[in-house]
Amino acid sequence: MKIEQQKEIISGFKHLELLANQVVEGFISGMHKSPFHGFSAEFAEHKIYNVGESTKNIDWKLFAKTDRLYTKRYQEETNLRCHLIIDNSSSMHYPKLNNNDLFFHNKIGFSVLASAVLMNLLKKQRDAVGLSVYSDKYEYYAPEKGSDRHHRMILNTLENLLENPKEAKSTDTITYLHQIAEKVHRRSMIILFTDMFQNTADKEKLFNALQHLKHNKHKVVIFHVYDKKTEINFDFDNAPRKFIDLETGEQINIFADNIKETYEEQVNLYFKDIAMTCVQNKIKYVPVAVEENFEKILTTYLIEKQMFG
Repeated sequence: MKIEQQKEIISGFKHLELLANQVVEGFISGMHKSPFHGFSAEFAEHKIYNVGESTKNIDWKLFAKTDRLYTKRYQEETNLRCHLIIDNSSSMHYPKLNNNDLFFHNKIGFSVLASAVLMNLLKKQRDAVGLSVYSDKYEYYAPEKGSDRHHRMILNTLENLLENPKEAKSTDTITYLHQIAEKVHRRSMIILFTDMFQNTADKEKLFNALQHLKHNKHKVVIFHVYDKKTEINFDFDNAPRKFIDLETGEQINIFADNIKETYEEQVNLYFKDIAMTCVQNKIKYVPVAVEENFEKILTTYLIEKQMFG
């Protein structure tokens, strides 16, 4: 789904669960032309209808599109456990939103809605979901479960992340990834939303922590969330500007044009370095801009789920 269409669909809603459902339904509606033909977020798979079978599970919408009869084969039990992790440090609350901006146009809002979207898909597939939130402390933990009550509790937690931004919260990703790894005992898909802002000298320690997440044969997916306009393209006018580190409060006064070229080169190298290190550690790395829609998130999840087995 194009981002313009997505905006039109979800701009009229405020409730996170409704927004997530709109995104998922829009994504699924186009899936019959995708590599996931036959997949549905409501059931395990389609199979061709045979004469004499019960007609109660016939997919009449698919019949209208294809003029062929298919039935829905439902899964009876959970076949995937997924643990979502959200970095809630102050840098994730960038960029600061204006009154007319949609809440998912900063990094934390994008991560929250993306998490709700994945939860919607997991729920429809009868899969279990858990959540961890960290910043300079381990803010929240919920184990993987599939009940409606559990989903509502997690959605409420996600909404609170949007309503209660805090300033000057640093990131202690390494410490809390190790703690999360100790809590997730049964084999799961672990999905991390973060802007990867930490001391580059700690890269080896970070990937040791990510390796710890894999210790029980978990599959680890990192969604590297960023603001493309300013954090990648460094798109500022050339007026003198004060740049403030959201986590430490450090400030620097510069003309953007004076460092734009060097900045872009360094950021590009940083992204390539992270991507290469993830490949070496057999971790799925997916950079996603807050300006994008959620198709990359959903497609990545479905491919990784197929490979997870």
